[in-house]
Amino acid sequence: MFTSGMAESRQKTVVLQGLDAGMFGEILSYIYSGTLHVSLDKVQPLYQAADLLQLDYVRDTCSSYMAMNVERSTCVDLYRFADVFSIDSVLRKCLPCVCRHFAKVASSEEFCSLSVNQMTQIISRDELDVKEETTVWEAVVRWVQHSREDRLHHLPSILPHIRFNLLTSDDTAAILEHPLVRENPGSSELRNLALRGTTKLKRRFGMDAEVMIILFRSVEPCEDTREMLCVNPRSRNGIKYSYRMDTIPAVLTATVTSDNDIYILVEESIDAVSVLQYNHLSEMWDKKWSVHRDTPKRSLGSPVENLFEVDGYLFYLAVHDTLERGKRLVSVRMKKYQWLTDQWQDCSKPENDELRFFVATPCCGQIYLFTHTEMHRYDPSQDRWSMGTPPRTILTPTSVVAMGTEIFCTDRSVSNIAAYDVEADSWRELEVPGWSEPDRIPQDLGNPMLFAQEGQLHVLVECYKSRDYGESNIDDDYQHIYVYDRFSGTWRDSQFTLPAASNGPWLMRECVLPVARMYTKPPGQDDHTRD
Repeated sequence: MFTSGMAESRQKTVVLQGLDAGMFGEILSYIYSGTLHVSLDKVQPLYQAADLLQLDYVRDTCSSYMAMNVERSTCVDLYRFADVFSIDSVLRKCLPCVCRHFAKVASSEEFCSLSVNQMTQIISRDELDVKEETTVWEAVVRWVQHSREDRLHHLPSILPHIRFNLLTSDDTAAILEHPLVRENPGSSELRNLALRGTTKLKRRFGMDAEVMIILFRSVEPCEDTREMLCVNPRSRNGIKYSYRMDTIPAVLTATVTSDNDIYILVEESIDAVSVLQYNHLSEMWDKKWSVHRDTPKRSLGSPVENLFEVDGYLFYLAVHDTLERGKRLVSVRMKKYQWLTDQWQDCSKPENDELRFFVATPCCGQIYLFTHTEMHRYDPSQDRWSMGTPPRTILTPTSVVAMGTEIFCTDRSVSNIAAYDVEADSWRELEVPGWSEPDRIPQDLGNPMLFAQEGQLHVLVECYKSRDYGESNIDDDYQHIYVYDRFSGTWRDSQFTLPAASNGPWLMRECVLPVARMYTKPPGQDDHTRD
């Protein structure tokens, strides 16, 4: 500008149009120091300034930061910005995220601020996670009514993206009678479009989703693969996947967030674990973070590790057995993932206690940790631990799950099951399952797993035929599911047994059984086997 004979080179004052003074200050600081500070509140104006000034490094850093921070609360805003500036790397992250969370983001102010082209690009996609097509129509209504006078004339170009072939006749009639359609100048054309239907358009991604439990197991070592089983005990539907062991090492535990994001904790090395996230579209696992184990010097064996979500934050909890001066003690480590800084932050620890045979779960915005003698409660908002009433009958807590304001806990033999009321800080005993076959009992050395599916408590147990192992076939073993009836206070046999695995039972090492909405007909397959 100053050296090529442009008009600015002859002016005493040059005004840089469309450039925020604060962002120009950030860029000047970067030019002199080589350090760039990026955050969500300034990444967009910083990218805009870098784009104007043609600073490729700043622009690339901002686009990478935006792509890394795509989540439900940011995906629509980042999509709108990335579309204007044609940032493909961010668009590739935003569109799948918008589709997965469509039902929630469609009611946001950001969605109503999209252009007509941006909005129609979204609602035209097969990957929308909606149970019914009426959800898409309701999103269109909100978008049009946000600025009715300016947007009503766009309805004829929008309506072809509504899949009338997926609607009932009553839903179609309700749309045709909607004021937006009746009052539109081209209402007769819209009616004809709806009545002709869109017979060739596919079902949306979320229309074939089911709530399923997720289990893992290793196959024969020589095959170098790992199997994942997703199954719905109620519908009897299931899907089995195979992955290379270098893709999914030993699975320690798993969690499913409120946004249906599935994370597993896998062993990376003696000193670190990795968090992998499931990609619902590709059906593959993406590595997200590494977490340092902070193993005490005198640790005895492998720690017991868990992964939780509380109020949108991920927590990593590890309990190590240690030996100090000949006495066996425990050491607790907990970390919280900070999305803005992309770092794991250390949390406070409970007081020195005996924590063997412990289980933990989040419930009502807090984390509860149970042992055979104590109950510890962690409040993330205060970063503080406190004590509560411990279980009285469960000497070896093995599996735990939260439902509503109650936490259910069982021992290894499933001979004691109790429910803890987090509001009343009190326990009540539950009846234990009555096994349907007298000669089959829960395996004492197995790992019973409690889980909650569609508002009902279940327990998965490994059963075996009473026999002399030296003389009988161990293939008689099976894994069976029982369901708890809250009204009668009794357990019933689900009449469902897990499909046989290639070698040994399906399991989670820490007796945690994640439950997630799985998409049974994804729009593509990758380099894995799907049965």
